[in-house]
Amino acid sequence: MRVSTTDAFRYLLLPSRFGALGLAWRKTESGPRVQRVFLPDEHTPALERLKQAFVQATPGSVPEMDDTGRRIQAALEGQPVEFPLDRIALDTCRPFQKSVLLAERQIPRGWVTTYGRLAVRLGQPLAAARAVGHASARNPFSIIIPCHRVVGSNGELSGYQGGLRMKRALLEMEGVEFSPAGRAAMNGIY
Repeated sequence: MRVSTTDAFRYLLLPSRFGALGLAWRKTESGPRVQRVFLPDEHTPALERLKQAFVQATPGSVPEMDDTGRRIQAALEGQPVEFPLDRIALDTCRPFQKSVLLAERQIPRGWVTTYGRLAVRLGQPLAAARAVGHASARNPFSIIIPCHRVVGSNGELSGYQGGLRMKRALLEMEGVEFSPAGRAAMNGIY
């Protein structure tokens, strides 16, 4: 995808029960595309991280991004939501990461999978869980691509841009149960 140098980055700030999150986007020849979603975390506000990554970004929106923002907010309230794939700049990802993200997108709501199972599903068991975890950790489209549905082999939660509390809350809203030790129940494994 070619992007005109005149198409500046824009952003939306979206309130949520977890705090404000940022959606960086830009117009392309194919239409507006999300470049990255910044989830709130405990250390740095989403807007601050967004402005560090997209220094020249200014507030602004178009109907497609407004709709994407509403869908993200609905997902953060626990509602089932579908996200059009053509609204994200997936072409900015490297091939392996893109394959991981597309596989994560297929994980049904209320289910989890493991990094190792995802590697096998991709036909790359030698890539191992670590490579899948690395690609997932750099997911620029959190919530739109549900990387929160991937857990450790024993159900343990690991890194998530919005923090482990947010990851667990999202999974619980989707119906995933947890053990007293805080591990995702593996009865709905994809």
